[in-house]
Amino acid sequence: MYDVIIIGGGVIGSAAAYELTKYNLRVALFEKENDIATGTTKANSAIIHAGYDPVPGSLTARLNVRGNELAHEICKKLDVPFKETGSVVCAFGEEDDATVKKLYERGVQNGVPGLRILNKEELRALEPNISAEATSALYAPTAGVISPWEYALAFAETAVVNGLELHLNEKVTDIKENTVVTEKGEYGAKYIVVAAGVNCAEVEEYVKEPDFVLKANKGEYFLLDKSAFGIVNTVVFQCPNKDGKGVLISPTVHGNIIVGPNAEGSSDRTDVSTTAQGLDFVRNAAYKSVPSLNLSTNIRNFAGMRANTNNEDFIIRFVSPCFLSLAGIKSPGLASAPAIAEYVCELLSDAGLKMDKKESFTDSRKVIRFKELSPKEKDEIIKKDPAYGRVVCRCETITEGEINATFKTPIPPVSIDGVKRRCNAGMGRCQGGFCAPRVLDIIHKHTGIPKEKILKDKEGSYVLSGGAL
Repeated sequence: MYDVIIIGGGVIGSAAAYELTKYNLRVALFEKENDIATGTTKANSAIIHAGYDPVPGSLTARLNVRGNELAHEICKKLDVPFKETGSVVCAFGEEDDATVKKLYERGVQNGVPGLRILNKEELRALEPNISAEATSALYAPTAGVISPWEYALAFAETAVVNGLELHLNEKVTDIKENTVVTEKGEYGAKYIVVAAGVNCAEVEEYVKEPDFVLKANKGEYFLLDKSAFGIVNTVVFQCPNKDGKGVLISPTVHGNIIVGPNAEGSSDRTDVSTTAQGLDFVRNAAYKSVPSLNLSTNIRNFAGMRANTNNEDFIIRFVSPCFLSLAGIKSPGLASAPAIAEYVCELLSDAGLKMDKKESFTDSRKVIRFKELSPKEKDEIIKKDPAYGRVVCRCETITEGEINATFKTPIPPVSIDGVKRRCNAGMGRCQGGFCAPRVLDIIHKHTGIPKEKILKDKEGSYVLSGGAL
């Protein structure tokens, strides 16, 4: 019998696990895939939104602003890449100017610090490559960019260190009162927290008919090479519309530029393909903001799914005495994640769960990023472990020592992309074309998994086949 079972290992479920393991509780997390952060969390805009967009008084507004505040603190403690770049919402004409003023007023009501409306001269001083057609902009200095999968992994790893029981590759197939049924067994819990992303309605149906309609939404992106870095300094948005926050151009924490997304409704929640039509839309919209943007530097296209619903607000409520559903967690869900986790604890306490803080809680984490070390620090670490002197991923300067270190973490990788999410090997210009075979060898060395059984990412994504290896 667990005190709390969490269903879903994205950033929301992982943040909830992190927060709950601060208490004397027996907590388990069930994830149907073989790793943390393999769904929406790994394919989004990677923005920590400031909080000016949600409707004042809404749950989303409160949790966005609080989540932004917490992200600054948590990323320092858990060593997660985060940059407070600020953001601008650009107006192109009088109608957009009015929208910018409305967003400013919303942000003030929501308690977003430091908001300013920039005139076109101030905007171009901040963003010299912005279109000459831009007339004004809302500037939010507390917005930033993050590595979303590393954020989720940091939450989950810290939770495991503090007692979380993690069940990967274990899909939930039913919920019967206080019992979670999976493909591998049945588990009792006083409370069940569902953070299932685009599968939120499907899981909620195990308990009762959902009171919302899921409208899964696909967004497609360009990821540009590091040679494009500097084309924008902040996260550059256009004015939002009925489909969301629109196409953005943003630096990433790893030194690239991300461009996108579009917004296409999809009946297939697993469809993360990209299309010529969708990417053409993104391309043309991006040129409106920055006409000099060079999309020929693109190194990867990808798409992600978002859990949009017919409800504008986050849907966080008990649907039975022991079943707490976190549904419709669309943007700004990433920014709101740690605040949602706090809210989960508050709701569970109000429902009767005894919440006693632990006397000791490990709340720190350190990741060695070789290329960020000083020459002296590099020499010292190579003397201790020569593997740090052997570069495996040339594009990102990731060493064998860093890859080896991922297998000593509380949640070691089981795939090539699992290594990539932990240390960035394969994230560069060649997208793993050079380093993937060596990473595969290192996985084999640490796990003993036959090379032909090693995965690219999810179950079934085998890399090798045929003859002796």
